[in-house]
Parts: sequence; C-alpha cells; structure tokens
Amino acid sequence: MAVVMIVEDEALIRFALADELIACGHMVIECCNVLEALAVLGKSAEIDAVVTDVDMPGGLSGLDLSRLLAATSPSLPVWITSGRDVDISALGAAVFLPKPYDMRALACEIAQRAEMPAERSASFG
Repeated sequence: MAVVMIVEDEALIRFALADELIACGHMVIECCNVLEALAVLGKSAEIDAVVTDVDMPGGLSGLDLSRLLAATSPSLPVWITSGRDVDISALGAAVFLPKPYDMRALACEIAQRAEMPAERSASFG
C-alpha cells in the first residue's frame, strides 16, 4: 500500500483518481493546488508517490511542485498530468501522462513503484 498525494484542481478528476487508488488499496491525500500540497508535505514526509496536474490556481504549477520534489526528495516518484502539450524535457525524472489517462493503469504503476525500496531524505520544513 502506498500513500499517494493527488494535486489536482479539477474536483471530478481528483475524486475519480482517488476512488481508483483507494480501490487498489492505496491511501490518498487530496490537494486542490500546489500551496495545499506544500502545506501537507511540510507536516509529513510519509508520501510514497505524487500525481499532479500542470495548470492550477494559486500561482504555482505542477511543474513547480515537481522541481521542488526533485530537489528535496529525488527518489519520490512523480507523475505529471495535463490536457495540453508539455515540454517533457523540463520534467526531469517525473513521468508525463497526457489527459485523459488510464487511472487503473496508473494505480498499478504506483503500486509497482511503491514496492521498490527507496530511501527518502525529504526535508520539507
């Protein structure tokens, strides 16, 4: 079981993905923007995977979140989603998923990645 943070401003997409992840046995933390995600990360480093949309309200994008996570917790798996074209060269180790994506396949991929041993040295605050 993985603890997965979903950062998505579209409620229906967030709810549907959360339902799929929960059905696959994962715990889910839902955030509707990057600032909310940063607040959660500041309180807990017990996140096993992050799925984030690119475009969100609040001045910070999913790409900004991905860059922060790459700098503070490089072994944390991150999936970035978007309904528009994204320069994948800017993603680093993050995986890009164009919308619409297969939520069940993503849940299975997260389960596989969560089973891999990974050292986390997150320092969010």
